Amino acid sequence: MNHPVGVNRRQFLGTGAGASLVLASQAAAARSALAAEREAWPKLRPARIHKVFIGRFGARESTRTPGVMVQYLTWGDEEIRELNNHLQGLEKKLGDVTFVGGETIPPADPSEVAAKAASADGLLVIWLSGHGGDYTTLDKLNFGVDKPAVSFFQPFSGHGWMWHQQWQKRKVVLLSTTDWNELDEAVGLLRVPALMKQTRIMAVNGPVGTKAACSREGVKQKFGADMVTVPREQLVELAKSIDPKAAEAEAEQYWIKPAEAIIEPTRQEIMDSARFYLATKQLMIKENFRALCYRGCMGDPRGCLTVSKLGDLGLVGACEGSIDDTLTMLLFAYAFGEPGFSTDPVVDEAKNAVVQFHCTSFTQRPNGSRMPFVIRSQTDSGGGVALQVQWKIGEPVTMAKLVNLDTMLVAPGKVTETSTSNRACRTQFTQSVRDARHLYLNWGGGAIVPADFEGDIATYIGAMPMLHRSVFYGDHLRGLKRLGNLMDFKVIEEDLPA
Repeated sequence: MNHPVGVNRRQFLGTGAGASLVLASQAAAARSALAAEREAWPKLRPARIHKVFIGRFGARESTRTPGVMVQYLTWGDEEIRELNNHLQGLEKKLGDVTFVGGETIPPADPSEVAAKAASADGLLVIWLSGHGGDYTTLDKLNFGVDKPAVSFFQPFSGHGWMWHQQWQKRKVVLLSTTDWNELDEAVGLLRVPALMKQTRIMAVNGPVGTKAACSREGVKQKFGADMVTVPREQLVELAKSIDPKAAEAEAEQYWIKPAEAIIEPTRQEIMDSARFYLATKQLMIKENFRALCYRGCMGDPRGCLTVSKLGDLGLVGACEGSIDDTLTMLLFAYAFGEPGFSTDPVVDEAKNAVVQFHCTSFTQRPNGSRMPFVIRSQTDSGGGVALQVQWKIGEPVTMAKLVNLDTMLVAPGKVTETSTSNRACRTQFTQSVRDARHLYLNWGGGAIVPADFEGDIATYIGAMPMLHRSVFYGDHLRGLKRLGNLMDFKVIEEDLPA
């Protein structure tokens, strides 16, 4: 089914019930095909998390009243069984976590448990009801020293929580809550370091960004990820070998049919962009790349559609060679399961907001819904194929950027409106922030350019380290702060004074 250039899709299909059924059927088919396509990438090894229960058991003489026996934790087995069932369900839900261990201290010896846990990717400590055991056990477990760790403490699990504050500067998440959803969130974060260590990044024509992030050795040392530079010409040549019929099918089924409209690009241009995506996909699968850091945006064909499709797949695509964006989106993908949109933001003080815009937005959300989109040209050059995607008004979002490998800039808000200005890139929406004036005058939060720097900032740092931010659906401020604890990076709320 071909759509004439510039024709609205609903005009082409009609507006009756039959058209609605066609749209719903096509959407379901697209989701199914997308899931199957995602399976083509080699799977990562699940993160191994060693769980440990800490409590007090049996009767013992009171330290306050000699001769009086105190009974501890008569319900311990029941509580452990309930927690194990919950973790078993979480393991299935996440799909990339395996729980090992399960010792209870006492009677298990903490040093022996630490030796068994040495090969795990993370440590989960659960305090049991009834005085919860000796808090010094955490030091004996090497808690948060050589691997990230989570301490899950519930009320009525003893008085040792008063001393937990001393472990805040380690690689730990300390929880004191009755909400088991927080336990689930923390476990989701605990798997991120293990997944990052298995990640390969394809940096086409090399990375651009903050100095530390552009270092292959630095990225490897900080996160364990491997960044490999690939010349763009390799992808261009590979695209020539892609079957034109495969490119036509990709263009037709995934882009042309679902589009609300097609304005500037010709059918052939859309097919050429689809062909370039298929070449990129082929190389990424062959070399087990999980992320694309693409530099060479003005070449022909452009990579805008490729970046968008990778986001739809739950993988990572970042444009203009921004390695800071690439790493940010990887962390969000593993921690929160959300794709990112790499943007060129601008502050609007009148609306206490920031306007997000670029040409590479994803269209598919993890909940299965697909955002409406129009197929356009790339704004700056007026050529190629890019997307004008309609973000959902009222949804919470998080703007973020990891810089210099050690600091995450973040500003949560909501989508307040969308726009189609010809002065900006194709996808445009406005995000509320808490203090637009502060954001404007303190862009970068002092983490990219020192707060006391005097001189020409553009000459000092260049555009790309300062410019881009990535935007994600959902408010992830709390999760980012906890992830920062686990992975040793600082979180700066960029739209608020320190």
